[in-house]
Amino acid sequence: MAKRGVPLDRILRVRTLQLGLVRAEEARAIEQVASETALQNRIAQLSAEIAPTASAAEAFSFIAAAHFRDRLNQSAAAADARVAAATTRLDRASEATRDARRDQSAVEKLIAREDAAAAIRAVREMEKAPPLRKVRHDPC
Repeated sequence: MAKRGVPLDRILRVRTLQLGLVRAEEARAIEQVASETALQNRIAQLSAEIAPTASAAEAFSFIAAAHFRDRLNQSAAAADARVAAATTRLDRASEATRDARRDQSAVEKLIAREDAAAAIRAVREMEKAPPLRKVRHDPC
């Protein structure tokens, strides 16, 4: 069979590298979402632990707890925004991975089609070739 086209091999190699890079970016985005979600959960846990209790305490401790709760609520709002941003980045990375996978499979299909066409050409060339001389075995 004839050698496959070099440009398609080069394109496939580039697309494979791009797919690897995009998959790595998607893995980083997944890790970022997990990290931000863990931080959000920790802030919610701390906020729940600071909730006022039914014990008699001084006004100063209530003011300090209220201030700390307010800061935790601000942190929770910021964590929500970070989780939303990380989720958006993850969605974009997933879309880029799908696009890269689609591009790579398209190149692989082109290569397979070219290989099939080369095989058909080789068969046709063999059919067009002059017949080989048959070896006749005469009775001895």
